[in-house]
Amino acid sequence: MMAHDTPATEQRQQGAQPKPVGLIWRGLLMGLAEVVPGVSGGTIAFVTGIYGNLVGGLAKFGPASFRHLSSWRAFSDYHQVPFFLWLGVGMLGGVVVFARLMTWLLELYEPVVWAFFSGLILMSVWVIGRERARPAFWGWAVIGLVAGLAMVLLLDTGGSPAQGKVAGWMLFCGGAIAISAWLLPAVSGSFLLLVLGLYVPVVTAIAEFDFGVLILFAAGCAVGVLLFSRVLVWLLEVAREPVLSVLVGFMAGASLRLWPWQSQTELGATQYLWATTYAQEVGAAFALQAVVAAMAGAGLMYLISRQTPEEKHTS
Repeated sequence: MMAHDTPATEQRQQGAQPKPVGLIWRGLLMGLAEVVPGVSGGTIAFVTGIYGNLVGGLAKFGPASFRHLSSWRAFSDYHQVPFFLWLGVGMLGGVVVFARLMTWLLELYEPVVWAFFSGLILMSVWVIGRERARPAFWGWAVIGLVAGLAMVLLLDTGGSPAQGKVAGWMLFCGGAIAISAWLLPAVSGSFLLLVLGLYVPVVTAIAEFDFGVLILFAAGCAVGVLLFSRVLVWLLEVAREPVLSVLVGFMAGASLRLWPWQSQTELGATQYLWATTYAQEVGAAFALQAVVAAMAGAGLMYLISRQTPEEKHTS
């Protein structure tokens, strides 16, 4: 790739913002993504062409914001308030609706759910990875791949998620860490919540509207996004290709966590099984449905990534 060439997806990051309907459905996808461990809302933002606006807009929040408080129009323009408002509406709806739906789907059709998101994530790896500069991409991607696999192994041997009451400081810190991961186009906030043992308590709190838990978690998210967005903007300015290449590799390695046929040992460790073994040990493997779901997930992400800038601007 020549130095002056700009990848198609990255060109879309700098285009005009989609209209409200387009932002709402992007927010819905991002909200759904963050409910599922292993799927990144940042990935959805990247491949749908709003990642630059998202991270750049969040990084502007700080002391300079006070200079614009005297004029709502100036404040709104500086911080892209309509953009974040409509995106937030979609995300909130996605999180609230899909937190309940995911609980039900994972109880009845777990292999199908993981297969769908496996296809979606692997297609995301291809979409983002194909636009990285060669040959340096491969070296950085391998580092990310090893890190992703290491995190999966940590999760797989880390025992059962936290049960019962969780300390407030853990919820606050978990929120800060999860939102930081949410900003990255590869790392899932829900995935890190699983590693920390906070996924079940947080998703349950969302489904049951437990505001005590949600307020502490949201406070951590607010602090995390204000701090990390600035760091991320700086990293992407000084080392964009290495950062994105590492994240692509990480996403590929972490996708193992979405293997459709999993079971838990008595100690809480994860086992990855063939469909036939899963059917014998756990129950219906939904093998055909899982294959179709994986193809559907990959197809959906491919169609999203293929949208032209004109289509996005008229959503």
